[in-house]
Amino acid sequence: MKRVYNFSAGPSMLPEEVLKKAADQMLSYEGCGMSVMEMSHRSKVFESIIYGAEELLRELMNIPEDYHVFFLQGGASTQFSMVPLNLMNKNNKADFVITGQWSKKAFSEASRYGDTRKVASSEDSVFSYIPKLDKSMFDMDADYVHITHNNTIYGTRYTTLPDTGNVPLVADISSDVLSQNIDVSKFGLLYAGAQKNIAPAGVTIVIVKKDLVGNAMESTPVMLNYSTHIKDRSMYNTPPCYCIYIMKLVLEWLKNLGGVSAMQTINEEKAAILYDFLDNSDMFKGTVVKEDRSLMNVPFICPTEELNAKFISEAAEKGFVNLKGHRTVGGMRASIYNAMPREGVVKLVEFMKDFESKNK
Repeated sequence: MKRVYNFSAGPSMLPEEVLKKAADQMLSYEGCGMSVMEMSHRSKVFESIIYGAEELLRELMNIPEDYHVFFLQGGASTQFSMVPLNLMNKNNKADFVITGQWSKKAFSEASRYGDTRKVASSEDSVFSYIPKLDKSMFDMDADYVHITHNNTIYGTRYTTLPDTGNVPLVADISSDVLSQNIDVSKFGLLYAGAQKNIAPAGVTIVIVKKDLVGNAMESTPVMLNYSTHIKDRSMYNTPPCYCIYIMKLVLEWLKNLGGVSAMQTINEEKAAILYDFLDNSDMFKGTVVKEDRSLMNVPFICPTEELNAKFISEAAEKGFVNLKGHRTVGGMRASIYNAMPREGVVKLVEFMKDFESKNK
């Protein structure tokens, strides 16, 4: 069966090596006689999977010992509620930098639980840049500062972290987790939906500094309290077992590749191939300022809507799928996550060159 090049923003493609191994183990995981889909999450076999996944994640991200790591359901969107419920507990205040749809949603949800403030926003330019930030802009009495580290829809990323002083920095890293080195010690909390770089949709990773946990608001539901899941090591209730299994396979694949540093080098090469073409094309144009360009999500446009539609249609016929951009940006978007091979980006650029020559 022929595989397409899937440029979806998520759920995204997974490494073929991982899919093949999962297929081989579908009926019997490592000779146990059953699929991971069928086994008890309380079994020793599954414990080896989930605890092995945590160990690998800690190793690959160089997570310090004074951080908890746990796996949840509900996607990153549920973290929009869990973060304020668990962290907005001293002065009942939080600062937000608005750089896209997801940071807007995080801000809106947190506003239900306390005093939230927009420190800066790039909405004035359809989120095509990351605002310049200065320590003086932040409220030193805030319980945390929230950012979206990479913006899936708009194709921007933070290349420099804001200086928030002693205020914990919280980041949504859903669309660039494990794509580049991140200094976990610079953050109070990191969270990520796994369906872009790590696993199928269904599991969410949370990494939180230990001294930030244990003071959730009194009204916090049991399932939304971080302490609940930390105490039972991600198994207070039945976790998304198969997603965690696939995550472990992906983490093993990444480790064998050389780890996050090796992956970052590959991602920088892939992004450079596409951005270099866009910068020199007469037809295709990127929509993001150069200094804030994402390594994962590359939005671009043609001069007319007719050409955009034609490109998307003809690209799909050639096996380049899910290139249509988000409705708020228009045009196209190529999501080139970890599992997208360099070959996929090279072939896409070759097709774009051919399309441009035929549609001058």
